[in-house]
Amino acid sequence: MLKVKKLKATNLKFPKSLTGIQGLDEITTGGLPKNRPTLLLGNTGCGKTVMAMEFLVNGIVLFNEPGVFIAFEEKADELAMNAKSLGYDLDKLRSANKIYLEHVNLPINNSEALDTGKYDIEGLFVRLGQAIEKVKAKRVVLDSLDTLFYGLDYQILRSEFKRLFSWLKERKVTAIITAEIGDTFLTHHGLEEYVADCVILLDNRLVNQIATRRLRIVKYRGSIHGNNEYPFIIDEKGITVFPEIREGLLQKTSAKRISSGIKQLDEMLDNKGFFVGSSILISGSSGTGKTSIAASFAFSICKNNERCFFCAFEEAPNQIIRNMQSIGINLGPLVKSGRLHFYYSRPSLQNLELHFIAIKEMIKEVKPSVVILDPITNLMTEGPNSDIRSMLTRFVDYLKIEQISVMFTAAITLGSIERNPSDEGISSMVDTWMMVQDVEAGGERTRSLYVMKSRGMNHSKEVREFIITSKGVTLKQFVKSEEGRFLKIESNRKVKK
Repeated sequence: MLKVKKLKATNLKFPKSLTGIQGLDEITTGGLPKNRPTLLLGNTGCGKTVMAMEFLVNGIVLFNEPGVFIAFEEKADELAMNAKSLGYDLDKLRSANKIYLEHVNLPINNSEALDTGKYDIEGLFVRLGQAIEKVKAKRVVLDSLDTLFYGLDYQILRSEFKRLFSWLKERKVTAIITAEIGDTFLTHHGLEEYVADCVILLDNRLVNQIATRRLRIVKYRGSIHGNNEYPFIIDEKGITVFPEIREGLLQKTSAKRISSGIKQLDEMLDNKGFFVGSSILISGSSGTGKTSIAASFAFSICKNNERCFFCAFEEAPNQIIRNMQSIGINLGPLVKSGRLHFYYSRPSLQNLELHFIAIKEMIKEVKPSVVILDPITNLMTEGPNSDIRSMLTRFVDYLKIEQISVMFTAAITLGSIERNPSDEGISSMVDTWMMVQDVEAGGERTRSLYVMKSRGMNHSKEVREFIITSKGVTLKQFVKSEEGRFLKIESNRKVKK
């Protein structure tokens, strides 16, 4: 069952009802306005009914608050069947008299509704009042408002909206009313958003052929709330909203060090390696050995009887294992022992939120001390760079709170940053940034590595030769000629001119 973070009542200007939806209670600083109506808006397929149903079911299961769900489109049996895909057994809750489901069959058009006189919603009040009394409801959902008021003129709409919202307040129920988003106004009628105390807007947009969902609190009378757009997902466990993690400001810091798995690299990092719980970026162009460094780090961690979680967004795990064997890094036995775990997925298979929620769920299960994402820049093709950085910031904050070290590899070079400054957002948010690239030394192309930054330590400023052989990865010093050109130092210490 979902764990809900309880907020102190002293922080609230008026009572609120916790939704039990992960992330939403944090954005709303305690939930929806208690005993008041909330308007839930969105386009088709954005998750309005799912969110409303989860609010109702969580109220019953987590807070012992029975609920009423009145549907104007879907029948009660269809709702119960659809809810099973999220693990909700509405039939069981109905048997226990905890939830009341009803489908109200409304007139097809306005003329039919007016055959017997002036249209109003008095009949709805009667049926809704009986339903609330039957289960002693504290929460109510009306799905959807557009169907209820379809075809009515402006004057009738305005008065009936006010009557409905006032009636719900008088009954002291916390209500969610769903409605379709309009073209000119937030709603089709342009009235509901002014009457409601809280308005939440859901959106399901398509970016680079990948569907992404977003949530925004348009208004919340009398309460502070998050003003930004927040990504959210719907999976078999319901809805998860991704707020900015405030605890990131209170992150734990550690003075402990962990080895990079490369002795000479540890020497460049104050002779001690990385800080535990830090974020590390290995960037460079294709073929410079970024994955080899990451594999060396993973191998070292697992050899110390700790767990590593390797997220691959380019090569399949079997391919990585095979390739690393050629440089003396045997990852296969570590996978069999359970100390090394792989996550493999093409970025285009799902949106960023689904990738990160899947990774977080596996992190909770595996409990690694190190997480590797290789390469993170593959995700950039699936959305704007601002979305990538936003998700990475949330992810890094989460790992820092858990004191898990994370290493990213990225196809970023100094030249690419100059051409596209937005890429720099990735390198600026990490604690340690190392660059690998090809240089010309002694008349041939040679790999080099240097530390761009490493917060909190006296790191080396040297550029070192980065060598990959069948025995692994090593670093050697460069020297300069009188003309300032790099010369390559051989193993016998003779300089090759």
